Amino acid sequence: MTKYFVDGGIFMWPILACLVIGLIISLYKVFALLGSGKNAAALMKDVKKALQTQGVEGALKLVQGGKPVENLVAAGLKNAKFGVDNVEKALVNEGGVQATDLNSGIVWMQFVIALAPMLGFLGTVTGMVGAMDAIAAANDISPSIVAGGIAEALLTTAFGLIVAIIIQSFEKLSQSIIDKRVSDMEKSSVALLETFIEMETNK
Repeated sequence: MTKYFVDGGIFMWPILACLVIGLIISLYKVFALLGSGKNAAALMKDVKKALQTQGVEGALKLVQGGKPVENLVAAGLKNAKFGVDNVEKALVNEGGVQATDLNSGIVWMQFVIALAPMLGFLGTVTGMVGAMDAIAAANDISPSIVAGGIAEALLTTAFGLIVAIIIQSFEKLSQSIIDKRVSDMEKSSVALLETFIEMETNK
């Protein structure tokens, strides 16, 4: 493996840097997203019960964990005194904020996914140029003369694509977790609004 890395030429180093940086960002993001989860259905069941028995203040005590769905529900509860319409607006606004926070860092993963193959292709170009220069200098087209340049060209392309595939796997995993968190927030928003409407109807 070390031989292949060396044979790949100078562009293997920035591609390696992309791999290291991409892995650091990806692992941090995945673990952060995994830690942001909450059983939304169970939470809303407890919030509804607290609203009916202890009021808004009691319900707010259940959503102080700082996780996206908790922050969303807390925003809605804090606006309960202004009416259901304002609760809905608060949920929409806070939902946008939480979704943005969940997606933070994804753009850097996407940057690595795009950059690594481009560096690989650039290495391919320089490798082929080196091969052509070797042919011109030797005035010969024998395989032994061009082998080094062609090897460099193929190795940088392969390494760049491998890095992109690895980081893209983490990016897709992150996106799937984000989609789940957003879905939980949407369901929680609907459940909270229905609870307030039900409480107003029963007054």
